[in-house]
Amino acid sequence: MPENVTNVHVPQCLWAQRDDIVYLTVAVEDVDKPEVKLEDNTLLFKGSAHNQSYELNIEFFKPINKEESKWGVYAQKHWMFILKKQEKGPYWPRLLKESKRVHWLKADWNKWKDEDDEDEEESGPQGAGDFDSMFRQMGGLGGMGGMGGMGGMDDLPDLNDMEEKEDSDDEKLPDLEENTENKTEA
Repeated sequence: MPENVTNVHVPQCLWAQRDDIVYLTVAVEDVDKPEVKLEDNTLLFKGSAHNQSYELNIEFFKPINKEESKWGVYAQKHWMFILKKQEKGPYWPRLLKESKRVHWLKADWNKWKDEDDEDEEESGPQGAGDFDSMFRQMGGLGGMGGMGGMGGMDDLPDLNDMEEKEDSDDEKLPDLEENTENKTEA
């Protein structure tokens, strides 16, 4: 850690889950020399950013499969963990083993799906557990070597080459008429 780093803070985290996966986002940008240690029951994340030191040390509600879990930086900012649950089954009532509420952990409503919605998702690539394609769809694993950034953008048209066509919004609007019914003399 750099010498000018102040005291250690717990980073803000967001989480969501499916019946077989837990999503965890560590919301710290530009982490310098991150240290990640993932075990079946715990996660240790350390690093510094903008002269601030961060450390996250959590014990999961139930074990995860560390060999099938993945993590990295997405959108070149936050750390994303896709943690494979050891046991597929009902949703966990919470992420942490301890039931005490913590101020730094919140639900990630952008990724959250109710257990009832699981059937609809299983036909898609995310339901199949294809973590690599899921990371690519979210903007790549910017922090992991050899992985590109946002893919799939090659087939978009170049906006500078588009011909100017008249649009229905381009019609001339009529002049405004003055309302004389309720007008009073001064």
